[in-house]
Amino acid sequence: MPQVAITGLGFVTSIGNEQVTVLDNLRELRHGIDYFPDFAGADSPVKLAGTVKDFSVNSCDPEDWTYPDAYRVRREVLRGLAPHGLFAYCAMQQAIEDAGLSEEEVSNLDTGIFTASAGSAKMLHSHLERMNRHGVNRCSPLGIVNSIVGTLTFNLASAYHIKGASAGFVSACASSGHALGYAWDEITLGRQKRMFVVGGEDGNRESILPFAGMRALSQCKDPEIASRPFDKDRDGFVGTGGSVVMVLEDEELARKRGATIYARMVGWGQASDGYNVAISHPDGDGLANAMRRAAACAKVSLKDINYINAHAPSTPIGDLSEIRALKQTFNGDRPAISSTKALTGHGLSLASIMEAAFTVLGLRHNFMPGSAHIMSLDPEATGLRIIKETEDKGPALAMSNSSGFGGANVSLIFQHI
Repeated sequence: MPQVAITGLGFVTSIGNEQVTVLDNLRELRHGIDYFPDFAGADSPVKLAGTVKDFSVNSCDPEDWTYPDAYRVRREVLRGLAPHGLFAYCAMQQAIEDAGLSEEEVSNLDTGIFTASAGSAKMLHSHLERMNRHGVNRCSPLGIVNSIVGTLTFNLASAYHIKGASAGFVSACASSGHALGYAWDEITLGRQKRMFVVGGEDGNRESILPFAGMRALSQCKDPEIASRPFDKDRDGFVGTGGSVVMVLEDEELARKRGATIYARMVGWGQASDGYNVAISHPDGDGLANAMRRAAACAKVSLKDINYINAHAPSTPIGDLSEIRALKQTFNGDRPAISSTKALTGHGLSLASIMEAAFTVLGLRHNFMPGSAHIMSLDPEATGLRIIKETEDKGPALAMSNSSGFGGANVSLIFQHI
């Protein structure tokens, strides 16, 4: 089967809007969590978010938005985008340039795109409210395509003239992990030569604050410690938005065209908890099965995994479930483990690809990012090698985990080249 190389990355995140800044902040454990104006009202017990800088997308009219001067978005494209669609459009430009792809290499039958997002609750609400107040004929003609689940696929496939496979994935916080896994399948099965994989979320009041009703969000007011996976006093996750794009490519093709290869994706696994609509299995059985299946798919031994970017969102239940999954899976082996959500916050559908991209950066630049903000390690994590500081030694094999509602679990494995 073809080997799958990572040849391009694009970032619009709370810790940076281009690779150099993201890499520096990731190494130095500088977070992107701030007080969020959308949460300033007395009705919100939550005050913090991982904020995307240099973009202003609060208006429901895309023509009011502002974004960095480095990007130019045609008006007819902009009008079809949600806020995270703009983030993704810009990250896509970065990834194409980073991979050194020509227009012909982007737009052909052998290049496809898979995306992951929850759609835009804010844009959808605005359109429905307008319809109910002013009548059906006053609805925006692009109101559907810039708001519903699938908006990333519709807009990016059209704007970038994608002619290969295209689809969107919806499995909550495992969504972009599924997109990466099935993109890997497309290439290894010979169906496509190249795949863009995109994750994105608005990261605004409408996409984050409803989780407060589940008691899932941190109510900590200190940006320095609010997101603290694996800490015994963690009290919930901090939400974030943005977009990350990864280019997966048939390695032989990539080498022929002289592309820079960050790392190789060697396999993936998935499994479901079959337990609860919102709560992870208490012993982490589904995630443990996903990790075992990923290793089997990649034809590697679990003892050879050197680093794990954990899902660990900083929730009491979620972190504990993963701790138990890691213990039962690795059974005495001690890979380095960290959760970069301490720096970015939790990106929901975006989380998996964002953390996979961080893992790939570590493989390329020979480091493992620490798990920041741990003041007192959860006693249940005793025996795991959770690293609190960045280690300047890169892994040979790395795993990235994600878990979502309904007990969806995805594990991805990447290899240093």
